[in-house]
Amino acid sequence: MKLHEYQAKRVFADAGIPVPDSRLASTVEEVMDAVEEIGYPAAIKAQVHVGGRGKAGGIEIATDDGEAREAAESILGMDLKGYTVERVLVETGVDFETELYVGVTMDRGEGEPVAMVSTEGGVDIEAVAEETPERIAREHVDPAFGLHPFQARKVVYEAGIPRDVAGDVASILSTLYDLYESRDAADIEINPVMVTGDREVVAADAVMNVDEDALFRQPELAEMEEEAAGDDLEAKADEYGFDYVRLSGNVGIIGNGAGLVMTTLDLVDHYGGSPANFLDVGGGAKAERVTHALEMVFADENVDSVVFNIFGGITRGDEVATGINEALRRFDEIPKPVVVRLAGTNAEEGMEILDEELVQVEGTLENAVQRAVENAQEVAR
Repeated sequence: MKLHEYQAKRVFADAGIPVPDSRLASTVEEVMDAVEEIGYPAAIKAQVHVGGRGKAGGIEIATDDGEAREAAESILGMDLKGYTVERVLVETGVDFETELYVGVTMDRGEGEPVAMVSTEGGVDIEAVAEETPERIAREHVDPAFGLHPFQARKVVYEAGIPRDVAGDVASILSTLYDLYESRDAADIEINPVMVTGDREVVAADAVMNVDEDALFRQPELAEMEEEAAGDDLEAKADEYGFDYVRLSGNVGIIGNGAGLVMTTLDLVDHYGGSPANFLDVGGGAKAERVTHALEMVFADENVDSVVFNIFGGITRGDEVATGINEALRRFDEIPKPVVVRLAGTNAEEGMEILDEELVQVEGTLENAVQRAVENAQEVAR
């Protein structure tokens, strides 16, 4: 479960992490009331589950009433990478000198949590990790003992954090790890931690993703779940019983099995495309279930093409093909090109059944993904 920034900041503040004074607003007038209370400069920030909000126009700094109203009118209701902005966080602008990154996540390769600190805050930390990994200091944590104070100080020192704020940054890192452990977080980060001219450290952003299977232990966070969703497609996925994650690309992906879908995502990326989603329909692929999956993917305005990757095990390929045909015939018009790859039990029979007036059929996964990527590139032109 992804918390919105304002929800994560509420959790952080309760734990003692300094955050800017802020108000949540859903109308222009509420924004104006908020800036009257907190003063200028004020940051007006879209509350949607996407990265790069600033570059996409979802964050504006206002220095007077005119700029605040203009920003509110621009951001509220805007489409931000496929999400409609219904709420904004209005918070005190921070006059900063330095931006840092602090976070905790699971290093699955090592099988341990890892605490991370970097002086490269305020930018895409994934890009930093890929292009200049030496700029991120890391410290693995034995979950049996937790993050020791000396470990927090060590990773802060190795990151090159200035001495006069190193203690405060180490304290924030320790608190983040405590929250990561006690709140069953999957990952938790602040990007950026801002250092002001007065050498105060402030959490200017907040990311906290929680293990949904642990929500029974987190009643306070569970109450935030419905409000945190903020996405009709994700709500529909829960209703239909699909495993679904919305991504930022334009190639829609549907499969039956998490590993199969992950492989498809990797191949889309390998062949130069960008995945729009992870959608695992699970066992069975009857017409109604396939229809729901297609409706979800077609409803994503970012999607330009769709690839179906189905492996027939208990569910036979001919049954899957029949379901796909029936599902597509329910649409008056098929809005996006659909490529289908079948493998496994009765796959050959299924490929013969597929209506090639409705779908494009490929015999291998590689060919199916390449064709879907090409379809998306052609539509995007």
